[in-house]
Amino acid sequence: MSFDVAKIRQDFPILNETIHGRPLVYLDNAASTQKPKAVLDTLRHVYEHDYANVHRGVHTLSQRATDLFEGAREKVRTFINARKIEEIIFVRGTTEAINLVAQSYGRSKLQAGDEILITTMEHHSNIVPWQIVCQQTGAVLKVAPINLAGEVLMEEFEGLLNERTKLVSVVHMSNALGTINPVQRIVELAHARGIPVMLDGAQAIPHMIVDVQALDCDFYAFSGHKLCGPTGIGVLYGKEALLKAMPPWQGGGDMIRMVTFAKTEYNTLPYKFEAGTPAIAETIGLGAAVDYLQAIGMDNIAAYEQQLLHYATQKALEIPTLKIIGTASDKGAILGFTLHHIHPHDIGTLLDQLGVAVRAGHHCAMPVMDFFGVPATARASFSFYNTHEEVDVLIDGIKQLIEVFG
Repeated sequence: MSFDVAKIRQDFPILNETIHGRPLVYLDNAASTQKPKAVLDTLRHVYEHDYANVHRGVHTLSQRATDLFEGAREKVRTFINARKIEEIIFVRGTTEAINLVAQSYGRSKLQAGDEILITTMEHHSNIVPWQIVCQQTGAVLKVAPINLAGEVLMEEFEGLLNERTKLVSVVHMSNALGTINPVQRIVELAHARGIPVMLDGAQAIPHMIVDVQALDCDFYAFSGHKLCGPTGIGVLYGKEALLKAMPPWQGGGDMIRMVTFAKTEYNTLPYKFEAGTPAIAETIGLGAAVDYLQAIGMDNIAAYEQQLLHYATQKALEIPTLKIIGTASDKGAILGFTLHHIHPHDIGTLLDQLGVAVRAGHHCAMPVMDFFGVPATARASFSFYNTHEEVDVLIDGIKQLIEVFG
């Protein structure tokens, strides 16, 4: 496979940074990815040449900003192969998208005794919103178990689907384990019973081709900042018929058609769910990130990252006191691990002294940590701009840690 990572790295100015006198090795991509010049230049250009509020002005700047903003919506629609632009709702991120569905779809549909089904490997953002809506409606949260590899036990998952199940919400790729769930099968099983499915795509979207029509999911959520785009912008995809039937979640400007003190008529999709001034430059920046990734090719990115993960995994397995947490057969570019007698926070702190940025903690997935019986893990998460040489720096750093701690 032809993949010029050296050339790609030139697009990311921050990768030239030094930390504690050493070259930065940035392996915290599951938390947030770095930004290419194409995105940085777009943000600067918008603020210097095209910035105004969108949808409301007749003047030239407002019209230019609106065209760029709505152009980004079309780019996102194409990127995930949604059927219509009306199905692309701009939100602050994955968390807001899930909360929107919980409070709009969930709160309007759920009744006491109804069930929402998630899995043990969910991020807090795909647990807490459902707990809140359960408290509001009397619905019950059900949790499908996982095995020690970090894979959903599909027989048990299927067994939890019943006439009381009104929604399934599942992570596409686990941020703590790297597990890529069999979401197509999950959707098929749920739809066979008439149950809609939401997918948390925050981790999946940077690493693979996502086709929402092929998946046939009812909702799909992701964040721009994990996709080489800006923070503060994300996407909720929803099937048009479902979104049309859902009540607004927030009220204010842009989501209205007409307001009197007696009543309000709501705007059409997608604006019904986009109250207030949006993240204008950030949305346009997300469009630039999508352009950048599509020029490289998501299939090329996926293949290269799998090579990188395989190399890192093989190197990690050579360290006797290292235990990998998350060994699913279908897995994305995440290496979560513990070291015997060394706390993950110490791992993260000492690796930082070597210029290596990894995450240490529960990764907003405390139930996952509880399941594996660990307080936290260290997590090296890779992107397409990382290199095999950087993996070597990580592994050498871990070996140095072990020597220091004895």
